[in-house]
Amino acid sequence: MSTRSFFLLGAVILAWIFAFNSGRELAFNIAYLLSAIFLLSYLWAWTSIRFVQINRYTRARRSQVGEFFEETLEVRNRSRLPKLWLELRDYSTIPFHDVSQVISGLQGRATQRWQVRTLCQQRGYYRLGPLSLHSGDPLGLFSVSQELSYTSSLVIYPAVVELTAFRPPIADLAGGEALSRRAQYLTTNVSGIREYAPGDSFNRIHWLSTARTGRLITKEFELDPSADIWIFLDLFRGAYSALPWRPERPEVSIFSLAYARKRERTILIPPSTTEYAVTAAASLARYFLLRNRSVGMIWQAESRYLLQTDRGERQIRKILEALAVVESVGEMPLAQVLATEGVRLNRNTTILAITADPSPTWARSLREMRRRGVNSIAVLLDGTSFGLRASYEELHHELRLINVPTYHIRQGDAIDQALSHSGQVVERSSRPYRVR
Repeated sequence: MSTRSFFLLGAVILAWIFAFNSGRELAFNIAYLLSAIFLLSYLWAWTSIRFVQINRYTRARRSQVGEFFEETLEVRNRSRLPKLWLELRDYSTIPFHDVSQVISGLQGRATQRWQVRTLCQQRGYYRLGPLSLHSGDPLGLFSVSQELSYTSSLVIYPAVVELTAFRPPIADLAGGEALSRRAQYLTTNVSGIREYAPGDSFNRIHWLSTARTGRLITKEFELDPSADIWIFLDLFRGAYSALPWRPERPEVSIFSLAYARKRERTILIPPSTTEYAVTAAASLARYFLLRNRSVGMIWQAESRYLLQTDRGERQIRKILEALAVVESVGEMPLAQVLATEGVRLNRNTTILAITADPSPTWARSLREMRRRGVNSIAVLLDGTSFGLRASYEELHHELRLINVPTYHIRQGDAIDQALSHSGQVVERSSRPYRVR
């Protein structure tokens, strides 16, 4: 109850006391009038949030940094009586996702819809909801609310940069021995045949065996002999650095929505070694997977995380899903991770080490692994451009000695350009760039 309703309740009580003491008809009429106003206002407020249905629709529960997340809200009045005003409040955790709205004059059996487009600026898992519905009477005596506790989740993947050139090229990467492991997709290696199962595509059917046996026979495939790519993402808290940054409310215009429909985005990555490393890891994983390489990923954060090597679109989704929530909170430096996990890698496997650690120890670990036939590529983030006080001279010297192809990324660099210039530091640029 509001202050006004307490005053009116006091006036009703005083009116009835005066009416009974005076016995006058006018006093009773005033008491009846005030009581009717009080009761009708309460009933109006009570019924204003009843028989209201709220629906929220999303095209997908997954989005990506630089894309627009679209959501449609629907408020339906299921009663015959109109609703004077309704206020819908949303408590989602997505930054700048303005779903809350005031609805006025909702007629009986009517529906009001509106669409919300939000530019995704930060990766992570976010909550959609809960909602609360608020209303009241025309005199503002009573305010009522109803909590709608249903929630759902949205995952925002990190940005992925389109890499057009990366050295060494795919053809220069070593191959390995054929793997006797069944593949769910077509390869050049047929391992055997079996009877047809529902869901098998027709291009897997072995027609000679089908004609000979009189029933459908399909082929099974093995992975081809290309060597695996392992991405080692360094999440050691001692190598983390970042500059002050806060997301700003984006200006959504007709032009920005047109870009969203074309699925081309112009973004700026937050000035953090973690964000740059995650974007580089996602972009490199996509680069190799689109070229039919087998990619796995390892990192050490709160605990050890290992994503087994695989291929195809499903592996891209797995990697992006995992990278959506990683943070630099690990207690194990990259050198120790390489020493621990490197023993399980086969000969001719290629390692992609992504780190901002200035310690030369992890470069020496790569040298030891190279002696066992494990190739390596380094993606080095310059922590000094992110505010880290450290020297990289000894590390650079160690990487040159062991002849490891090294890509340098500084804060403000376009990652697609930085990953196309091995062994040199590209010129800084604060301009946004296009990603896919």
